[in-house]
Amino acid sequence: MTQETPPQRRASLELLRAEATDELSVLIYERLRGGEDPWEFMEELPSVDELVVLMLRAENIAANDGVRPNASRHYRVLRQIALDYPELTKAVWRLLDTDTHRRWDAVTRAEAS
Repeated sequence: MTQETPPQRRASLELLRAEATDELSVLIYERLRGGEDPWEFMEELPSVDELVVLMLRAENIAANDGVRPNASRHYRVLRQIALDYPELTKAVWRLLDTDTHRRWDAVTRAEAS
């Protein structure tokens, strides 16, 4: 039986938010360069805090040899993120409440169509 280790805190929340802001600006730029109307896609994009949660989740997946979590592990990972970063709790619950966590990704949208 393997025991999960909680994700290590890698940086301050301010730094994580700055990285997420940069990533969000890249997402916006790519969509604009693709000719999309910002009035149509801006509401689909994650908030900065949601993006921070997803980055931390991705780090957890990478630390687990890239194994994607099942539903219960996904819940535990996001819950641990909320415990480690209380300011992200609302973003964690929003992500737990949605069916897709990459609704802004053009590849994911194309696969869903």
